[in-house]
Formats: sequence, C-alpha cells, structure tokens
Amino acid sequence: MSKRSKRRKHIPRRTCVACHATRPKRELVRVVRTPGGAVLVDETGKQNGRGAYICRQRTCWDRALERGLLDRALKITLSRETISELREYAGKLPQRLDEVDDQKAG
Repeated sequence: MSKRSKRRKHIPRRTCVACHATRPKRELVRVVRTPGGAVLVDETGKQNGRGAYICRQRTCWDRALERGLLDRALKITLSRETISELREYAGKLPQRLDEVDDQKAG
C-alpha cells in the first residue's frame, strides 16, 4: 500500500454564524451576497460573492435574522423583503437538527 491510499480525504469545515458550531461544509447552508448586491440562498455553495454559513435548523436561522448576525457576516443591511424570503426558506427546515436524527432512528 502506498501512503496516498492511507490518507483520509480533507473535508472542509465552516462555522455557523448563529450558534458558532463547526460542521462539515456540506451540512450547512450558504447565504451569499452577490457582487450585484443581491442576497440569495446558495445550495451549491459555489456562487460568487461574500458568503455566510448557517446550520440546517430553524433555530439558527431565527437567531441569525433576529440579531442581525447575517447582516454583519455579509456586510450588508438586509431589506425586509430579503428577510421575509430567508424566513420563508427557514420555515421549510426542521426546528432543530436532533429532530431529524430522531425521525431517522424511529
């Protein structure tokens, strides 16, 4: 066996702006401010622009939007319209991640 076969693949990790939990990049949702100034949810994680990561749970999204944490991370003041669009997206997420784990186990 060569040394290369023993190496584990590097998994990028990111920090949630709301709860500060460090998780693999794929487990978080990226919100991006595009060079044009639009704020979008970036499911692919590949759009150009300044990004911020949030856990896939509604509690983190609520905290980030209520406390202005997303505004600070993206260095922009979010409009009411953008906040309502982000809240709509967050409404589709589970309240907490452990709820998802409970449903998978049961």
